[in-house]
Amino acid sequence: MSSTNIKGSPTLGLWIATIGFFFGMASVSLFGPTAHKFGDVMKLDPATIGLLVAIPSLSGSLLRIPFGAWVDTTGGKKPFAILMILSIIGVAGLMWLVNANYPDNMDGTFPLILFFGLLAGCGVATFSVGISQASYWFPFKKQGYATGTYGGVGTLAPGLFALLLPIMIAGIGLGYAYVTWTVFLVIGTAIYIIFARNAPYFQLKKKRLPEEVCKEEALKEGQELFPTGSVLKSLIMSAKIPGTWLLTILYFVTFGGFLALTVWYPSFWREFYGLGDIQCGALTAGFSMFSALVRASTGSLADKLGGRKLCYTSMILIVIGAIGMVISRSFGLSLFFTIILSIAMGINNTAVFKMVPIYIPKAVGGASGWIGGIGAFGGFAFPPLMGMIASKMGKDGYAWGFGIFFILAIICLLILLFFMRKSPKQITE
Repeated sequence: MSSTNIKGSPTLGLWIATIGFFFGMASVSLFGPTAHKFGDVMKLDPATIGLLVAIPSLSGSLLRIPFGAWVDTTGGKKPFAILMILSIIGVAGLMWLVNANYPDNMDGTFPLILFFGLLAGCGVATFSVGISQASYWFPFKKQGYATGTYGGVGTLAPGLFALLLPIMIAGIGLGYAYVTWTVFLVIGTAIYIIFARNAPYFQLKKKRLPEEVCKEEALKEGQELFPTGSVLKSLIMSAKIPGTWLLTILYFVTFGGFLALTVWYPSFWREFYGLGDIQCGALTAGFSMFSALVRASTGSLADKLGGRKLCYTSMILIVIGAIGMVISRSFGLSLFFTIILSIAMGINNTAVFKMVPIYIPKAVGGASGWIGGIGAFGGFAFPPLMGMIASKMGKDGYAWGFGIFFILAIICLLILLFFMRKSPKQITE
């Protein structure tokens, strides 16, 4: 690394991005484990609780699109840091609101809670930034490892917080639990800002070297992926490629599903089986963290087998798991089918991003923005829908809501069977 004086390495680039994403991604669980506490004092119905638990995923999904594409012009550090700072403002605002008003003065605060939840969800949007940032550090043959590690380890956070938050609330109360969360997020943001490094090309570009020199020297450092130009150009170019939208649908079902179930499972276990807060948190953490570990561990497998085969496997498992959750009235069986869904979503979330550099090699950042953003929108869309089903059907509705994933998995299998069988070149053109 010599004459170009490149700072950092692929390993450092991957792990600092992963650590930053871990801290930001925790916001998925901002309300899931605590929704019933807000619901009890504000008299919220299941559909409104579904909106509450999903709200961080709204900003966390939509902001992935422009911020993911922004990586193609500046590298990931600046957009990542901005999202994390916005997330701190949101969590700190919620900390203030809860400590000042909960439980006796919460009337009229629901819009403010949603607003702070939206800001906190900006941390979730770091996904598309960090995954592009990490991808640019690694050669094509190691993309599965890089994206699998990043996504898998980073997405451990929602499960961990789904477990820890009920324990903290029981020990120190809701207000101080959010104080602890704010401190945690500030520390994570500081670590990222201090140690994060952009891939070689972006470091060289910042020195205002000629484009040809930047690419030539970055190639010597092992970088093989390069951006095409402006944010708008990257988004437009990737939007014109059919493969972008096919991968978006696949990701909508599984990453959107992962986010949605991480915040919805506490309500399911509590209302359907009558379990306590800590039990609900532990079961939700099991689903979320196991799925994240599967995602991390299947990265190398995706490099060997290819993403499409893993997508097939995932969707078949989701069909089985979802129909099982609908018909099961046994805790043991529901737990078994939850594990099936956890495995399936973890597998597909790795497989999709393994295919991004293959199907959209000239606009990885833009494609990551569309796929990560619209895909993660499922995390916002699914909980209110499942809440509406529960509102109309009562207790059984908490099980019937899983039918959404059965229907969508069938659609994805048809996409894989009739469209994704084409070669990457056919889908790219």
